[in-house]
Amino acid sequence: MNTVLITGCSSGFGLDIAKHFLDRDWNVVATMRTPDASVLPSSENLRILPLDVRSDESVHRAVEAAGSIDVLVNNAGIGWLNALEGTPMSIARDIFETNTIGTMRTMQAVLPQFRERRSGTIVNVTSTVTVKPLPLLSVYTASKAAVNAFTESVALELEPFGIAVRIVLPGLAPETSFGKTAFGRIQGVGGFPAAYADYTAAVVANVQQPSGPVTRSTDVAEAVWRAATDPNCPMRLPAGADAVAALDREA
Repeated sequence: MNTVLITGCSSGFGLDIAKHFLDRDWNVVATMRTPDASVLPSSENLRILPLDVRSDESVHRAVEAAGSIDVLVNNAGIGWLNALEGTPMSIARDIFETNTIGTMRTMQAVLPQFRERRSGTIVNVTSTVTVKPLPLLSVYTASKAAVNAFTESVALELEPFGIAVRIVLPGLAPETSFGKTAFGRIQGVGGFPAAYADYTAAVVANVQQPSGPVTRSTDVAEAVWRAATDPNCPMRLPAGADAVAALDREA
C-alpha cells in the first residue's frame, strides 16, 4: 500500500486532499501545526503528526516518524491580501518562510529516501495568481511564484533519480479559510493603506463573493491525486475551471 505525507491538513485543501487519498486506500500521514484528529475520519490507514514547516527540527521529526513514504504533498501555506506598501517586512518574511522555504525544507527532508530508492513523487500546491497577476496579492504571489520556479528547476536535478515533481495550481477558492485568515492578519497590522481605497473594496468583494467560476477544495484534491499517480501528468496542473481558464490565457 502506498503512503502519502501531506502538509497543512487541518482545513481547506489539505483536509480534502487527505480525505481523497484515504478514500483510495492509501496510507495517509496527515500533518498539522496543531494536530486535531476530529477533522478527519477514523481510519487504520491514517496517522496524524505535528509538523511546522518553518522549523527544521519539526520537519525532520515528522519525516522520521512517517517512515517510508511514496508521495510528498506540500500544501501548507498562509495567505496575505494587501498592497506592498501596507505589508510589514515581518509579515513578508513569515509568508516566504512558510510558503517558500517551508516547501524547500520538507523536500530536503524526504529526498534522501526517494533518491536511495530511485522513486518518489513530490506535488507542490501553489496558485494561479502566479500566472494571472492580481492587485493586493503581490507578496503572496511572489512566495508562490518562487515555488513554481524552483520546482521546475529541481525537477531537472531529480529526474536522473526517478523522482517526479509536479505543481498543482488552484484558482480562487472562497470556501477555504484563506480569506478569513488573510483578513484577520491584515486587521492585526492596521488594515489596508488609505491611498489604495479606490480598488481595495472591489478586490476584497471579489475574493469573498466571486462573480465567476471558483475552485473547490475537492477540485484541488483530484488534481493532486492525478499529479501523484498519473505518470503522464503535465508538470503544471490547474485545479478548478477558473484555474484552467487562467492557464489557457497564459498559453
